[in-house]
Amino acid sequence: MHARTRRHAAAATLTAASVVATLTLGAPATADPNNNSSKKLQKAVTLDGVMQHLEEFQAIADANGGTRAAGTPGYDASAEYVHDQLAAAGYDVEYQEFLFPFFQELSDAEFEEVSPEAEQFTVNEDFATMTFSGSGDVTATVQGVDLNLGTEGSTSGCELSDFEGFEAGSIALIRRGTCPFGLKAMNAEAAGATAVIIFNTEPGSPAFAGTLGAPVGIPVIGTSYAIGLDLNDPSTTTARVRTDTVSEERTTRNVIAQTTEGRTDNVVMAGAHLDSVAEGPGINDNGTGSAAILETALQMKKVKPNNQVRFAWWSAEELGLIGSTYYVNNLSEAEREDIALYLNFDMVGSPNYMRGVYDGDNSVLGNGDDDVVRPEGSVQIEAVFNEHFASEGLDFQDTQFSGRSDYQAFINNGIPSGGLFTGAEGLKTAEEAALYGGVAGEQYDPCYHEVCDSFTPVADGATDATYTVNADELIGNVNTVALDTNADAIAHSVITYAFDTSDVNGETSPGKSHGKAKRDPGKPDAEGRMAS
Repeated sequence: MHARTRRHAAAATLTAASVVATLTLGAPATADPNNNSSKKLQKAVTLDGVMQHLEEFQAIADANGGTRAAGTPGYDASAEYVHDQLAAAGYDVEYQEFLFPFFQELSDAEFEEVSPEAEQFTVNEDFATMTFSGSGDVTATVQGVDLNLGTEGSTSGCELSDFEGFEAGSIALIRRGTCPFGLKAMNAEAAGATAVIIFNTEPGSPAFAGTLGAPVGIPVIGTSYAIGLDLNDPSTTTARVRTDTVSEERTTRNVIAQTTEGRTDNVVMAGAHLDSVAEGPGINDNGTGSAAILETALQMKKVKPNNQVRFAWWSAEELGLIGSTYYVNNLSEAEREDIALYLNFDMVGSPNYMRGVYDGDNSVLGNGDDDVVRPEGSVQIEAVFNEHFASEGLDFQDTQFSGRSDYQAFINNGIPSGGLFTGAEGLKTAEEAALYGGVAGEQYDPCYHEVCDSFTPVADGATDATYTVNADELIGNVNTVALDTNADAIAHSVITYAFDTSDVNGETSPGKSHGKAKRDPGKPDAEGRMAS
């Protein structure tokens, strides 16, 4: 999942044995020519089948430097695996190539105050490297840029005129606020800065990581408000900033597969991002979503839907939703209008999970996404998931529909959307722990964007209590209860809309409606609040 924040160190200490769970993985269920109903497809899409794809993703990462990040051999091998599976199943499959700004941090950054006092800061706690930061090792005087300390807002570094009097060769100290980080960094570089420190804007605010949006030629880090104040006084403070990064333009590709049957002017899409972060193999984020829709597609290979079904595995999501945005932006207006709806599955097996359904009806005010435009029909998509979980006696809840994942480009273009999410760096509440089990106060995924998002999380550094408390549900960094129940919901939603989208857009396709949801179109009976 595309991040807006960066996780900090975990709390407890475990042994590697505590995370081991046993599951005998047999062969995926053989595709049934009659998997044309929700009941049949859910039975065919097994946990074993999904887990086999995850094992393949782990093996690919292991053979390619431990990562499946966009622009790396690990991603290319993942895309080839998905492509070949779908082609063998009879889908029309294609790669969609595009250029994107690649970023990788090769080693941990270093940051210290050299004088007047010597102090070493801790990476990912006191500071973090900005995505698309340049590489370098700089020791120089720190110079504040239009900081406006004591005010609530800040335009520091947003205009070239802010750098009047700036001494070339200095490290620019810039306050967060108003304009993009990338603009601040580019203005600083143009003014002759050798590095940039962007500190948080409000008193008490912590260190942070953000994206510059495009490669910058000098080191750029984010730090806390308190550290920013300290560096600003006295004006002769000297600091050292070292970053070790690769930031350049590379080529990657989405994988797009579609059925050969069904209306091409009322297409049902389901997607998941295939890339991991550079730090690890991305088994939960987003191996789980990618594997679940792959197994759904394979088990649908002999289904003849009323509406064409198009599956997508997006690249470069982790660097800013680039692949899905490229796809939607390169559709013609007519092609966009031919898409009836989009279903997104990003992190559906988080080890300390909650069972989240995207908040298509905005029923939870103050959820952080109240300004998001929800295309008409999104509420009905939410209801399909809610009603499915309710019918299975499973607890579920609203989760942010904030534009944080690959549905963003679709809703921005008026395409009804929905999907599932089991949590990332957020902390599980006591209410959620009562519903789903697990550990309140711990991250939904303690290995979010870390090397331990793998089949061996404890051996790879995971130390959270989640891996002992939930041990009987876990295979590696995947909660099998969450993944199994979400895989059924994915199968249900895809086959439902493969045959009938009338509740979303009023379109009734000729043919049988094997997957039709059992409710009146346009009258959802579940609002997505906590159900039990």
